Amino acid sequence: MASWAALSPSIVEYFEGEDSYRCGYCKNESGSRSNGMWAHSMTVQDYQDLIDRGWRRSGKYVYKPVMNQTCCPQYTIRCRPLQFQPSKSHKKVLKKMLKFLAKGEISKGNCEDEPMEPTMEETVAGDFALINKLDIQCDLKTLSDDLKESFESEEKKKGKSPKKEESKGLIQSQHIEEKLGSGEPSHPIKMHMAPKPGKGADLSKPPCRKAKEIRKERKRLKLMQQNPAGELEGFQAHGEPPSLFPPKANKSNQPKSLEDLIFESLPENASHKLEVRLVPVSFEDPEFKSSFSQSFSLYVKYQMAIHQDPPDECGKTEFTRFLCSSPLEAENPLHGPDCGYGSFHQQYWLDGRIIAVGVIDILPYCVSSVYLYYDPDYSFLSLGVYSALREIGFTRQLHQKTSQLSYYYMGFYIHSCPKMKYKGQYRPSDLLCPETYVWVPIEQCLSSLDNSKYCRFNQDPEAVDEGRSKEPDRLQVFHKKAIMPYGIYKKQQKDPREEAAVLQYAGLVGQACSERMLLLRN
Repeated sequence: MASWAALSPSIVEYFEGEDSYRCGYCKNESGSRSNGMWAHSMTVQDYQDLIDRGWRRSGKYVYKPVMNQTCCPQYTIRCRPLQFQPSKSHKKVLKKMLKFLAKGEISKGNCEDEPMEPTMEETVAGDFALINKLDIQCDLKTLSDDLKESFESEEKKKGKSPKKEESKGLIQSQHIEEKLGSGEPSHPIKMHMAPKPGKGADLSKPPCRKAKEIRKERKRLKLMQQNPAGELEGFQAHGEPPSLFPPKANKSNQPKSLEDLIFESLPENASHKLEVRLVPVSFEDPEFKSSFSQSFSLYVKYQMAIHQDPPDECGKTEFTRFLCSSPLEAENPLHGPDCGYGSFHQQYWLDGRIIAVGVIDILPYCVSSVYLYYDPDYSFLSLGVYSALREIGFTRQLHQKTSQLSYYYMGFYIHSCPKMKYKGQYRPSDLLCPETYVWVPIEQCLSSLDNSKYCRFNQDPEAVDEGRSKEPDRLQVFHKKAIMPYGIYKKQQKDPREEAAVLQYAGLVGQACSERMLLLRN
């Protein structure tokens, strides 16, 4: 990751204070509270560190709920894919997909004993009402010129030869200009956000008697074999990571891994063909450009059918800002995943057309799920659950090349909203302590959440936020064509509100990010 230091820094514009607005979960008209900032650009390492402090993005808007004040506290949740074991209901969804692909079978019933996924229209998050109030006026050319001049000044101070650094500086300034000119909003924007996975799970019918007998036989044989304690389903012998390619043959009496269930062989005369494509979110990418129109049409169909959005609220501008405009800079370090880091659309192509798109961020330590939209005509396939399982499997695949990339972030877990508890079904998983920012197994958090909406999960009363802002004077500020530490910037300021805003920002992003990211101040 040392090579990442050569990248131009993240540039953010913080909106001081807090705002109250309508909650999309409990419908409280003014109960939802959060802090936010606009990310003109952001490195994947900075965003990784921010989501590990409770932040989350929607397009280029990055926000953090005020956990001890908001009506429905939103706890960052991550799944541990390397130890993940699909549940009975997960396996039914995967088998349902295989039956549909192989024979065209469509399941029409739900198992009454299976938990249902929430319907999207009932879980639309209202936090983005705050974004509607933003009116960001930004002279992009001036910003670009100012940053270029500032970097050139810094190079001179370091005693570097202008000729030697000319090429590097030119590339960097061009990169910054691209970042600051990539579709910054100049008028209020409206965005809709809904938690993932998507629409309710149409779980398949109860299996026939023969299938039940087979499962009982497998269970009996497993008990007879007395497998060692702690051996995990989804891993092959000798602790090797599972193959992500179609298995040749499942070993006798061994439980099927997630990959076995996803990539089970289909007959040559299969009724349907499903292909999952990973496409970078970039209009410079030919595959992204060629599929944009079809992907957008699917989004409109989904928003109108599931959210009942009128056509004028799910136009191309809204789609681009929300799901195609990302502040994350694409990075391809030598030891990173083959696809690189950044924002992607994972497209599900059925018989040559897109039926679902999972929007994801691939970061240094995780795959972060952003959003899912799909064709309502295929709701019977439980695409929300299916795509989540595919993304967990995808994380395991990336881990084989990049060992530190080993988590799947599912956004926010909201225990106080019954319809939002489903994310806790992907086990094992952890919740982020809102005070010390350490991860705690969800099993240790549930009893506390049953008693109180807001909880500190870290049981050590002496523990503190180790990443907190300890030296605010080292925070980096970009102001009037110059990059400077806050210690110098504050001497030029007379308004006490400016100091309060900058210190609030520093406390929320932590020391490391405050030193790396450029805080744009006007």
